[in-house]
Amino acid sequence: MSGQLEHESELDVPASEAWELFGTLGIAKLAGEEMPELFQKVEVVEGDGGVGTILKLTFTPGIPGPASYKEKFTKVDNEKLIKEAEVVEGGYLDFGFTLFRARFQVIEKGEDSSIIKSTIEYEAKDAANASLVSIEPFAKIVQVAKNYLGRNKDAKEAK
Repeated sequence: MSGQLEHESELDVPASEAWELFGTLGIAKLAGEEMPELFQKVEVVEGDGGVGTILKLTFTPGIPGPASYKEKFTKVDNEKLIKEAEVVEGGYLDFGFTLFRARFQVIEKGEDSSIIKSTIEYEAKDAANASLVSIEPFAKIVQVAKNYLGRNKDAKEAK
């Protein structure tokens, strides 16, 4: 069974500013620091944020789904503003998934606004396991990013 889930949210910053966060390790660091209800730890195992970078995500105990997994950045497109990561160890693979891919895409909307589109693509051997997949954590990450970018924008305007 294969499937796809999507979430979109508008950001009150230009696409270039949103990409500075989502196209780098910035979003992983932000999520790790500001989301203790979701992440116990977010570690860079190898890499600098480009293709091939591997992160280990350890989730807060009690969260439905996997306890942890490693993901590898498989695409970082600075022109199309798309970053993709696939689970390469543990997590969803242990639950019988053959693919679990997450994508962030920044879409320019206007001079001072953009849209962040989060997508999960998955393939599971057992259809029952597909119920483990939720876009909700990505929606929460985007909300934390939106708040962070808003704070930074306010701080810049105050100077």
